[in-house]
Amino acid sequence: MTDLTETTPAEDLVSAPFFLRGEVLHGTDVIQTSRDLGVTFATPRIPFDRAVPPRTEVPPLLNVPLAEIIDFLVETGQRMVAKDNDHMQECIERMCRTHILPRAVVEHTARHAAAYLDKRTLMAEVEQNFPDPRALDEWIPKQDYTGRKSFVRAFAPRLIHVLPGNSPGVAVKSVAQGSMVKAINLFKMSSADPFTMVAILRTMADIDPQHPIVKSMSAVYWRGGDDATERVLYRPQYFDKIVAWGGGDAINNVIKYLGPGFQLVSFDPKTSISMVGKEAFGDDETLDRVADLCSADVMTLNQEACVASRYQFVEGPQEQVDRFCERLHHHIARRAAESGDIRKLDPEMREAVEMMSMMDDEFGVWGRTDGKGLVVRSEEPVDFHPINKTANVVRVDSLDDAVKWINVATQTVGFYPIDRMADYRDRLAAGGAQRIVHLGEAGPSTIGNPHDAMYPLHRFVHWMAHEDGCAPSGN
Repeated sequence: MTDLTETTPAEDLVSAPFFLRGEVLHGTDVIQTSRDLGVTFATPRIPFDRAVPPRTEVPPLLNVPLAEIIDFLVETGQRMVAKDNDHMQECIERMCRTHILPRAVVEHTARHAAAYLDKRTLMAEVEQNFPDPRALDEWIPKQDYTGRKSFVRAFAPRLIHVLPGNSPGVAVKSVAQGSMVKAINLFKMSSADPFTMVAILRTMADIDPQHPIVKSMSAVYWRGGDDATERVLYRPQYFDKIVAWGGGDAINNVIKYLGPGFQLVSFDPKTSISMVGKEAFGDDETLDRVADLCSADVMTLNQEACVASRYQFVEGPQEQVDRFCERLHHHIARRAAESGDIRKLDPEMREAVEMMSMMDDEFGVWGRTDGKGLVVRSEEPVDFHPINKTANVVRVDSLDDAVKWINVATQTVGFYPIDRMADYRDRLAAGGAQRIVHLGEAGPSTIGNPHDAMYPLHRFVHWMAHEDGCAPSGN
């Protein structure tokens, strides 16, 4: 991060404005650098007095009925995909300058993200997270078995959201969830995407600049780990919780500020896998179909998403597993070509794979390190983190042997065949896995289901109890 100087012409910079509770703040005061591509972009300085509302202020959304909030979110989703929405169009143009994914993937993901703002989807999220959703709108009377009375409410929290840069969908989901729990929200945008959240909020402001949702939202950018900024914002006198997405560095930056009254809700780094049983080798048609399903999981968001499969545990002798690897590589390469993604592997991974290609007895390699799709077959998971259209097929004699590689960082397990899933789900959960799905269905999820082994909205709110009566004497 550096100050703008005369040697950096403003017209050459991508500008990333801020949004502060209904107002857009433009400026090129600070030069920032995107994490993945090293592209520079300019932002204003953060006006802390405008980004942090005082604790004495009742949250603007507190007494707005949930039904009204959802209606506004639905209207926002419709406006996001409207052809005349200049905010979203401009957002995509700018994001293509800073994002690692190709334009076609960015555009598709941005359009698809708005589908989350559907009334049925939003209501399902609330109903699954709260046994009694009325707690978001009112104080719910309670009485225990002793006769003692109280009222309980899911009170509007104050949240800082540390957003990832891999998908605009997280921005859409975060603004919806922050609205439904009636929070005061400060969104820290990612250097890979310092645009989507502001575009969403500007779309909302066009609908109604005075709406309490608009007045509850701010979006800014600072470099993660910037102590001068984070020691100001990450305080319990200003916020209740940090909702953090992202890699290990992003989570570690947050942890050091935690303390009494200031909590972390973490969507921390996860690794997803595939488990393929010997049934895949029934005939050539089945083998090709299963390999294609597996490639769909590998290539979810071009392998940038947590649900994207990194390791594929395949049950069978080496000769058959090698046949699977050949078909898997074919389908990964096809999907990569269709997306227009030609990113090459990073130098360290490229060197590791090239070394493996010379060790025929231990490894098999299909494809090259040119970013067009790659499969590495091994007897144990490789040491590097497979990414950028790279699959690591681990041959196992039995899927039972794959279970030992499950841990608390294992998010999604894509499984084939379907009729063996129930035999493994308890063992996968015991190992730490959080989700098991049909092979090929890692991307979509059942609406309202837990995310990363929790119900997020239930974690976001500030649960408040109002005790209002003593138990009868003698109890």
